[in-house]
Amino acid sequence: MAGGGFCRLPNGTVVVALTLTGPSGGTGPGAPVRVLVHAANRARALTRLRNLGLRAVYLRGNDRPPTPDEITAVLHHPDGLLWRAAPQAGQELWHPIRALLGPAGHAGPARPAA
Repeated sequence: MAGGGFCRLPNGTVVVALTLTGPSGGTGPGAPVRVLVHAANRARALTRLRNLGLRAVYLRGNDRPPTPDEITAVLHHPDGLLWRAAPQAGQELWHPIRALLGPAGHAGPARPAA
């Protein structure tokens, strides 16, 4: 993992920011993305990502905590899950997590039709 961190908010919730290798469907194969998660605690934030199929997600240390702009962005989004390309070129906007995961709704292989 390239970097990540968290910030505890005054109301007790946390914002976790992680730089991950994006799935092949979103930004291109292996392109780094910055993912923001708002949750009750760090464990729940990572569980939210794992439930979407991002299984190998760990937060080790606090070397790249979320910036104030990132915290504002994730707090104003109804889902509390956002991403954008990691090398922030220009003014790229934040995207909902569904845009990264594609039509299947998760990062793993496509689910067979029932």
